[in-house]
Amino acid sequence: MTHQSLDSRQTKSILICDDEPRARQALKALLITREVTCQDESSSMIHVAGEARDGYEAVQLVKTILPEVVVIDACMPGMDGLEATRFIKKNWPQVKVIVLTMYPDQQVGALAAGADAFLLKGCLAETLIETILG
Repeated sequence: MTHQSLDSRQTKSILICDDEPRARQALKALLITREVTCQDESSSMIHVAGEARDGYEAVQLVKTILPEVVVIDACMPGMDGLEATRFIKKNWPQVKVIVLTMYPDQQVGALAAGADAFLLKGCLAETLIETILG
């Protein structure tokens, strides 16, 4: 891919929020690998703009970096992902929030909190990427 074609691609900035460092690292690695291997010049690029360990830190980072997308876990100590989602959507409704969790029983609460999408950890990488870019 040429430098010029990189400049013509749209970039989505995202914030990853999970209390488990390995989950954040794995998601970041998946997104970086996608960027390195993506040959579709019309596809948007994904830039990980920040990482948060809990809902409170996510809210502070949204305020600071204003990402286009937040990928957040539902269950975390302190301010959980659902409370953070509610706060983010109230204050920055243009920010897309994707709840990515291991707990299917959190779906109703996530959507009630204003999440734009709900995915389970372990979903196909393509599903996650399409949801981020969509």
